[in-house]
Amino acid sequence: MPQALLISPGDSVATLLGDAAAGEIVRIGARDLRTAQTIPAGHKIALAALAPGAPVTKYGFTIGRATAPVAPGDWVHAHNLATGLSGTCEYAWRPAPPPDLPASPATFQGYVRPDGRAGTRNEIWILPTVGCVARTAQRIAAEAARRFAGAVDGIHAFAHPFGCSQLGEDLAGTRAILAALAQHPNAAGVLLVGLGCESNQLDALIATIAPERRAAIRRLSAQVAADETEEGVALVGELVEAVRTARRETVGLDRLVLGVKCGGSDGFSGLTANPLVGRIADRVVGSGGRVVLTEIPEIFGAEQMLLDRAADRATFDALATAINGFKRYFLDHGEPVSENPSPGNVAGGITTLEEKSLGAVQKAGRAPVMDVLAYGAQVRVAGLSVLEAPGNDAVSSTALAAAGATAILFTTGRGTPLGFPVPTIKIATNSALAARKPGWIDFDAGVVTRGGFAAAETALLDRVMAIASGQETSAERNGEREIAIWKRGVTL
Repeated sequence: MPQALLISPGDSVATLLGDAAAGEIVRIGARDLRTAQTIPAGHKIALAALAPGAPVTKYGFTIGRATAPVAPGDWVHAHNLATGLSGTCEYAWRPAPPPDLPASPATFQGYVRPDGRAGTRNEIWILPTVGCVARTAQRIAAEAARRFAGAVDGIHAFAHPFGCSQLGEDLAGTRAILAALAQHPNAAGVLLVGLGCESNQLDALIATIAPERRAAIRRLSAQVAADETEEGVALVGELVEAVRTARRETVGLDRLVLGVKCGGSDGFSGLTANPLVGRIADRVVGSGGRVVLTEIPEIFGAEQMLLDRAADRATFDALATAINGFKRYFLDHGEPVSENPSPGNVAGGITTLEEKSLGAVQKAGRAPVMDVLAYGAQVRVAGLSVLEAPGNDAVSSTALAAAGATAILFTTGRGTPLGFPVPTIKIATNSALAARKPGWIDFDAGVVTRGGFAAAETALLDRVMAIASGQETSAERNGEREIAIWKRGVTL
């Protein structure tokens, strides 16, 4: 008999854990309900009659309004449910008492840097200032990796198409992301490769990097070099020699900076993987570590849950400004704030942005929001920070890495091969995906539906510690290492 999960006692819908045919009996706790139509796994079944315009509730919150009469047993989806989101909002500060978060004695083997931060990798990164030398950076990385194989954990170039024909805030955003990546604790040394005539000049970029970090940075101007590849490899060789003796040391969760991200979400995301990641986030914060949540547009509809957790009025105001500012960004471009979920999300059972957001914010656990970071900024305080960035997987994950995340927990219900500058741990929301794409997935959160959260939390934390200590992720084994920069301005 198919089963469905009721998340909150007052919800008007439940989520199918498996496919149910039309007319089939579905077990929902102690209640049985006959389906009126075929309902795929991850999709919603109505538990009560709903008139057009009536609120539909899931997670204990409204996820939209019915657009047609709904009867018990009906499939509730895009054909009879629509978003209630429109524009910006006035938010009230309703501070909640901070929760008592669990600490953990878990440790990992990290590379302790001179500033006290702990990297999870000891790598050399090559960052082009401009897209014109992106392939040059990649050639340098490939040759350097061949010559210095085994000396460090890896030598990687991160190509992008920007750095020229940009103005103002747009150029500043590109420069901020590259400067932040150049200061990452996983990058023991960095080679900056410029062309020479670009807007994002090497001198201006280096000026935004902390002076104490510059000893670990080399620079190359391709228009000046006689042989840019050979000179670049020689500079990488200098960096390798300076850091090849680094060794891992035992450190606690207080040294971990964890980015949390979801991509290709489905109807199980808010039931399994996202709340599981939230439990890991609580462990990290409870132990004195740092967690960074981003994807501001995937907070819309659930933002009050985070606003109520602001540590103080200044943090509340900063978060409210960031959320409304992102809504205004959509509206100023003539787009609705609710133009989400994606086609893949909808196929997986998510109908409205409210539903998607209520599942997505669970990645942040229960911790107070301690700080709000602008795009390109680096994490400043222990605890949970919210980072300005869009929902796009590559752009937001790059922003998490630039903020200082030394590992990213990436939940997915549809699957994606993408990897980013730091270890990106792919967590499947359902066991079918984990079985179908073992080359992409690092952890199966579908076990939550069969064995609960406790065992899954222990297993995932163990896996995170192993990866932080050097075990490869699937994306690393597959050579998936990308960055993407948020382009917001005109192109000259």
